[in-house]
Amino acid sequence: MARPPNIVLFFTDNQQAETLGCYGNSEVHTPHLDALSAQGTTFENAYCPNGFCSPCRASVLTGLLPSQHGVHSWIDDRDSDDWPRNWHALDGLRTLPAALKQMGYRTALCGKYHLGDPSTPMPGFDYWCTMADGHVRSFHKNRITENDKTYEHHGHSVDFFTEKAIGFLKEQDTDTRPFFLYVPYPAPYGHWPATKDPQPNRFSELYDECPMQSVPRQGLSKAAIDAYLLREKYSGGGLDYSMPLRAPNDLATLRNYYSQISMVDDGVGQILRTLDQMNLTDDTLVIFTSDHGLSLGHHGFWGHGAATYPSNLHRAAHSVPLILSHPPTVRPGQRRQAMISNMDIFSTILDYAGVQDLPDSAPTTSRSLRSLLAGDPASWDRDEVFSEQEETRVLRTRKWAYFKRYSPSSGERFPNALYDVENDPGETVNLADTPGYADVLAELDHRLSEFFHRHARPEADLWSGGTPIQNTERGEFWRSVWGQDWRPTYKYASRQE
Repeated sequence: MARPPNIVLFFTDNQQAETLGCYGNSEVHTPHLDALSAQGTTFENAYCPNGFCSPCRASVLTGLLPSQHGVHSWIDDRDSDDWPRNWHALDGLRTLPAALKQMGYRTALCGKYHLGDPSTPMPGFDYWCTMADGHVRSFHKNRITENDKTYEHHGHSVDFFTEKAIGFLKEQDTDTRPFFLYVPYPAPYGHWPATKDPQPNRFSELYDECPMQSVPRQGLSKAAIDAYLLREKYSGGGLDYSMPLRAPNDLATLRNYYSQISMVDDGVGQILRTLDQMNLTDDTLVIFTSDHGLSLGHHGFWGHGAATYPSNLHRAAHSVPLILSHPPTVRPGQRRQAMISNMDIFSTILDYAGVQDLPDSAPTTSRSLRSLLAGDPASWDRDEVFSEQEETRVLRTRKWAYFKRYSPSSGERFPNALYDVENDPGETVNLADTPGYADVLAELDHRLSEFFHRHARPEADLWSGGTPIQNTERGEFWRSVWGQDWRPTYKYASRQE
């Protein structure tokens, strides 16, 4: 039996696809990722299942939707003193590292975790090196846990995790087992205080005079202001929620954000060079993606899907880069238009690793991309991607983007939205109330409702009274629907079918 390939999964933090050179951005400096795109397959329509860090990380590691695994919002580490001991949000679920370890892989995490207690390894990882903060407060000063040691590190976090990843790779020189190296960089991030930090990195000067014309200049949307007011009203304190209103036209923040993208690109380049020097390039499946997109002022807001009220998953906050390379099986230079979820990474990796099934797992909507990578686009018959952001669910096709909002029987109600993305790629004209689109709306609504009816798990389905794990951005909204006793939980009584 042939030895399965090594796997390196790069995962950036808050990055829409259009912030890379290989996706058409002429202002950003990303030579290593552009080269990876040229030697592998680049997906033009890859999307996230949610617009927050923790839910998307959970989805990629489990192949499950937020309404299946239960992580609907960012894990709030300000509450870590109240967490159960050694708590991990994915406890009880089958995960990529656990499945790969069972298959004989040596597994490592070098980067941001943001799915529970960072001071104890998530089950399935042999080597564990992560940072304390899920909400990145600094690129230059972080508390690190490396296996059983905890210490302060004052250098740039991207360089630090690159160094640790390379160290792990070099240890494999005498190990005959395949490896899974997960590198979730805590950059480019995009939020203050990290991107407000005046401390430069080695790429900062590239952007000192950059006009940042690749980022729109727009007035603030009412939905962004409403989200700010909601957070201020119900916030427990500790975070500055004015940032999404102040950053969109802040050139210093924009330039810092792009410089962090270049830092990530350089880190990826160092790791790829190490694979090449160790003669491992042909034996390694390399995947580059992000947890979710980030609006940099598009549609009048800065941030993720919940940066507006109601939530949104416009393309800027929804699209992610997705590049895969494995010289023996992936045709170079391909650019695919197929509708992809980054949840599909889960099944793709298991396919390459030779994992046939996970009998104790919940049913997944994740699909392997292997046939597409081999140059067989006809094998991909799916023209839709589904996502959810608490009170907003989204069905996206090559032609349409449909936002459906939860409508309570009484109380606050939000309008649905329909965009013809083929003729209106900027998603600027809502056609939901325009005469002549009733049949389109009815069809998309049926497809979206049936999808979540089939796949959502009752205990995690917010639209049916289920609860999120640990945190929610819409607590008061859901309590107005399901009663004042409704609240997030830490785990369910039963997580598996």
